[in-house]
Amino acid sequence: MDEPSDDNDFFDNNDNTMATEDFRVWKRREESKMEQVEIAKKRCKGVIERIGRLPPSTNITDSCKQSLLKLAFSELNFLSCCFSSSNPIQLPLSTNIGHLEAVLHILQQSFVTGISRVCKPIRIGQQFVHVDVVCTLNKIPVWIIVSDRNPNYISWNGSHKSKGLRLRIQQVLDAARSSLSLKPFSVVLFFSNGLSNFVCDRLRHEFGATEFSLFEFHFCEEIEDGWMNVLPRSFREACVLEIKLDCCGNGVLSVKDSVLDARWSDIQEEDAKINSGDAFGSLLSRMNFCSVMGVKEVESAEPDSLLTADDLINFDTTALIALVSGISNGCADKLLASPELKLRQRFKGNVQFVIAQAMSEIQNPIHEEFSGVIAGKRGIICESVLSEFKELMAMCGGPNEKLRAGRLLKHFMVVHDSPSERMMGLPTTRKLAWKNKVVFGTGDRWHASTLTANMAFVRAVSQTGMSLSTIEHRPRALTGD
Repeated sequence: MDEPSDDNDFFDNNDNTMATEDFRVWKRREESKMEQVEIAKKRCKGVIERIGRLPPSTNITDSCKQSLLKLAFSELNFLSCCFSSSNPIQLPLSTNIGHLEAVLHILQQSFVTGISRVCKPIRIGQQFVHVDVVCTLNKIPVWIIVSDRNPNYISWNGSHKSKGLRLRIQQVLDAARSSLSLKPFSVVLFFSNGLSNFVCDRLRHEFGATEFSLFEFHFCEEIEDGWMNVLPRSFREACVLEIKLDCCGNGVLSVKDSVLDARWSDIQEEDAKINSGDAFGSLLSRMNFCSVMGVKEVESAEPDSLLTADDLINFDTTALIALVSGISNGCADKLLASPELKLRQRFKGNVQFVIAQAMSEIQNPIHEEFSGVIAGKRGIICESVLSEFKELMAMCGGPNEKLRAGRLLKHFMVVHDSPSERMMGLPTTRKLAWKNKVVFGTGDRWHASTLTANMAFVRAVSQTGMSLSTIEHRPRALTGD
């Protein structure tokens, strides 16, 4: 057999060298793909952890959390099984994790509350529009639309691949204007990767969009024991715009003259004379007085003119009762020391309820809880609350509770029952009682959070998908003190 020539040796070796180099390139490419998958999986796990740490102040519903978790786990499962011979990885990765990170960034903002829907379509008539977040921003109902797309690929007009941003925004605005119970005051557009000047100018010119500068941007967040978690994205490049709707006029709301007869200095002097050292008097002194203008000025004022300091709180009857209750004002120990028979004669079938409240008061005084909520705020109550509160005090209040009630009412502005259209658009049911719709709806009309222990009503509202700004407090009963 002839020996192979040197030429054959050269070509064979060259082919082997080329094959080896191709293999190395292929291997580096596959390793890069795997690395990107692992990074995306790590981002998914980070989102899942942060969903569990959303602050209670957001009032986010459990169903919203579950919607977010379902989307995050779906992305994680996709990434976990996408690298296989039968399902090769395509770069760039087609994943929604960036969109979820942007949504979560919004939910973590301190001024975002009343979160009732997340990443779900809203049905208006026969059409569906996708809204990423339905919530309240600084107690004002809004819809938020989130885009995590590269700004170079956000087209204004439609094409065969996309219907275009202009048409999508128009559909959202039409739905917002025609909605009743979910009607927002404005639509906020959050472009997490920024927006081209052309598209931004079009939004300003055609839809009246304005810059929205409330969002905060951070590189890290504090976790347990002072440790800092470095966030994967700061969103500093984000473009945030707001489009206000022209269908949410508040109308004119007037105030009852009698509440404005007293002057703040007179009330402060009166409080100083009556138990100036008690917790109740100290709590009232931390509130701002509502009579900051003349009667005629207030009668012609709209809610927006009274919201410059963003300091209104709407009190329902449960909140007023909790403030004046004997349990909240030093009688908790006395109640627990009373014989059970005496308590049963006094509170009938509510004994365990009252005992539980007394024990809760000893462990965590409710005036301390209220102090952090109402300090520097102005309180409003609607006529229905005033009437119900006076009736309950007449039937069940003791002399000291009645005295505190009289002092308390002088610190409030009483407004006419004037529930918002969107609240009254909800059906009246056993869980959505008419009187509660009036009370909470009046707070909504005035863009004021409602302080309440009536969480059954709050949950019923959230189940409709409507965002509502509320502050929960623990219940207290009148004791006849």
